Amino acid sequence: MTALLNVAGLDAAYGPVQVLRGLELHVDEGEVVVLLGANGAGKTTTIRAICQMVDTKGSVTVGGTELVGKRPEQMAGFGIAHVPQGRGTFPELTVEENLEVGAYVRKDKSAIKDDIDRWYGLFPRLAERRTQTAGSLSGGEQQMLAVARALMSRPRLLLLDEPSLGLAPIIIRDLFTKFEELNEAEGVTMFVVEQNANLALDIADRAYVLEAGRVVLTGSAVDLRADDAVRRAYLGF
Repeated sequence: MTALLNVAGLDAAYGPVQVLRGLELHVDEGEVVVLLGANGAGKTTTIRAICQMVDTKGSVTVGGTELVGKRPEQMAGFGIAHVPQGRGTFPELTVEENLEVGAYVRKDKSAIKDDIDRWYGLFPRLAERRTQTAGSLSGGEQQMLAVARALMSRPRLLLLDEPSLGLAPIIIRDLFTKFEELNEAEGVTMFVVEQNANLALDIADRAYVLEAGRVVLTGSAVDLRADDAVRRAYLGF
């Protein structure tokens, strides 16, 4: 497979505080890759560095295009959609208006309505609430909307930062089932930062383990699930 996302020698810092140190990872076209790590390991910073939201040095390419030095608002134009930690919707806009905003970079205006209907099909609860404001939705519904809004840009790469955060277990399971459907049926490539390692590894092809801003372990999801250190640290057994 061909690497869609390639990260090489990546450093990232917030002012004088360095968080990522020589990070190396890749995500192939059509893969689901998960980044695991303890709080403070640099997981969210990794996604923010890919999107050029923090000071970075090194290389980040998507489809061969170098992103380091670009602006965060340019990422959608390079085929990247970012669902940040803590949802990422416009609370005062309706569900449907949020989806329309997600398609702002697209030129094929005639196909936008078809895509809205398509994601309503995947997330039927959003269809039922299309005229409600995003701020009036439940936490699970807001997360579904954030994902659907990101998909409206027809991204090559979907970045998901802690999508299960703050959600009830039954909602989390449903959400991850949707992610699996998106990957298998639509071929959406995903890079996922997630605290729920069990569920994340269930849908992943591969995973990386991050400690203190460096990758310390990588392998297939099956191999990492069987690794004793990973099981003790992240899987609870």
